[in-house]
Amino acid sequence: MLYQIYETQRSIMEPFSDLASVTSKLLNNPLSPLGHLPLAQRMAAGYDLLHRLGKDYEKPEFGIHTVDVDGVDVAIHERVEIDKPFCELRRFKRFSDDTTTLGKLKGQPVVLIVAPLSGHYATLLRDTVRTMLKDHKVYITDWKNARLVPLSEGEFHLDDYINYVQEFIRYLQKTYGNCHVMSVCQPTVPVLAAVSLMASRGETTPLSMTMMGGPIDARKSPTAVNNLATQRSFAWFENNVIYRVPDKFPGAGRRVYPGFLQHTGFVAMNPDRHLNSHYDYFQNLIKGDDASAEVHRKFYDEYNAVLDMDADYYLETIHTVFQDFKLVNGTWDVRNEQGRVERVRPQDIVHSGLLTVEGELDDISGSGQTAAAHALCTGIPAAQRKHYEAKGAGHYGIFSGKRWRDLVYPEVKAFILAHQPSPSAPDAAAQAPARKTPARKRAVPAKTA
Repeated sequence: MLYQIYETQRSIMEPFSDLASVTSKLLNNPLSPLGHLPLAQRMAAGYDLLHRLGKDYEKPEFGIHTVDVDGVDVAIHERVEIDKPFCELRRFKRFSDDTTTLGKLKGQPVVLIVAPLSGHYATLLRDTVRTMLKDHKVYITDWKNARLVPLSEGEFHLDDYINYVQEFIRYLQKTYGNCHVMSVCQPTVPVLAAVSLMASRGETTPLSMTMMGGPIDARKSPTAVNNLATQRSFAWFENNVIYRVPDKFPGAGRRVYPGFLQHTGFVAMNPDRHLNSHYDYFQNLIKGDDASAEVHRKFYDEYNAVLDMDADYYLETIHTVFQDFKLVNGTWDVRNEQGRVERVRPQDIVHSGLLTVEGELDDISGSGQTAAAHALCTGIPAAQRKHYEAKGAGHYGIFSGKRWRDLVYPEVKAFILAHQPSPSAPDAAAQAPARKTPARKRAVPAKTA
């Protein structure tokens, strides 16, 4: 019922938000008589802020059209490679008519970025993608808003998330021979499970895994997010945050954790920070500081755009990751695409490099939570594992902004390159030690860019 009430309220407020936007523009227009009223600039700023507080925020675009590769502008074409009911595998294909640059692009590593399914859209990793595109062929998981997925598409569980990741990895392996995987925040756990299951079956695993700011072991340095999950029962989450999608959406009737509730939780974590940010925005509009005002708009256009999560997936994540700690306790069983239940065993991973990244000031995934992956992946030689802590970086700083670009990215780039076989090198699978389970033959690398 709460979802229906929220949507009704939003529908009522929408015309007032639009009116506030129009009024703000009239007060800002020097050709309008309203623009010459006393305090017009202050009134315009107030109406603009009112509009932004009341408007509905749509899914943003990645908007990456070119990247600079060694001084050459390379065109980016964004397209969907695989379309699943709850996710799209999105590719950022690079084009250049500079033959030297094109030669560099063809030989660069292939990276699957697994974006979080935890409230925000994959576009939150826009800076991650833009930076990675300079030296890598980039694919990303673009998760869909559950309220737009019809009930006819079935349910979506944490097991389905893991199966999706495996399908995408196999697709890139078939296309290129192999790939590297990067997971940011929430997906570190299901990605580690996905690769573990592939290793246990004897499948070829990714060349490397980069895991950034995720709750591999949420018991370590618990944050406010972790405490909420442990202090509340599973039944509390099911009874208090799960609602059915209203009739006006394609996913009508689907049980979800609504985006507007998630957004309320995000803001509640740092209310003073958001209040000060909006006040600063108001002051910048009055002063005519358009550059600072635009920075605010871009941030909140992204931050305020949230999606609904399927209830089964969300509740199972709470139970598995934050309450029972099944990954670190070795008790996690996953149902594969064929319906068979398999135990997650990270110790079976042998041939994938492991890089974990944490932010010194991360208040979402506490210190040591991501590094815990090393204690689980005992089959990976120590020389193929590395941990990096980004000094002065918070949660978002490890994948976006100056610290990501200047501190974290050089570490990620070097680690991936160290685990990327040269084109002339013999097949790594042929050189690998014999294993107890039969290894699937590695596909021949494709000749495509």
